[in-house]
Amino acid sequence: MSESARPSAKPARVGAGSVRNFRYYDLVMAAFVTILLLSNIIGASKPSYILLPGGEQWPYAAGVLFFPIGYIVGDILTEVYGYARARRVIWTGFAALAFMAFMAWVVVSLPPADGWPGQSSYEFVFGNSWRIVLASMLAFWVGEFANSYVLARMKLWTHGRFLWMRTIGSTIVGQGLDSLIFYPLAFYGLAGWPPEQLIKVALSQWLIKTLWEAALTPVTYVVIGTLKRREGVDVFDENTDFTPFRAKV
Repeated sequence: MSESARPSAKPARVGAGSVRNFRYYDLVMAAFVTILLLSNIIGASKPSYILLPGGEQWPYAAGVLFFPIGYIVGDILTEVYGYARARRVIWTGFAALAFMAFMAWVVVSLPPADGWPGQSSYEFVFGNSWRIVLASMLAFWVGEFANSYVLARMKLWTHGRFLWMRTIGSTIVGQGLDSLIFYPLAFYGLAGWPPEQLIKVALSQWLIKTLWEAALTPVTYVVIGTLKRREGVDVFDENTDFTPFRAKV
């Protein structure tokens, strides 16, 4: 098979390092980083709630509606292009998050021009403490790598079958670690965050994200099937170095 992947009726099973050039890899990477940044900028600061049958309000962060799409794209990257290329994208997203945090800190810290009324709004939306920023970055890093690792390993164990089981199973692990790390590190001990509410929010985030990805499984199937046909490959991580501490493919 040539180095340039060509569409075929049936994707060829190849090792993770067999194909170097892909037609859509860069576009999927751009989608992943875009969703990651926007879900952290737009959705993370607003809490909302679900009204339970008894009238109780179950709180959740609004970003939970879009953040799991990043995990779906992560599943697509690992399933279609392999763990090593997904790892490269995760590090790209991590660098983008770090730059976003730095840029937000610089912009919020700059003195506003006289008469400009938006400083308090900027501080409210973008002025997250470094505790929250670091918790978010660590949770993303651990959760995404766990998600990709579990998916790649399960693909080998199942010989490429049961895609739904792999995507949902990896999400349970990845999203669980994400919620377990982020909420205690970001909010434990702060006023307005009693331990029982912290646990409730973390569990609700985990449950909603997992159910949301499960509901979108048919879409994931279509996208993965289309990309495999267009790229003409089905990558298996048979000889992959699964360390997360590198970005080289």
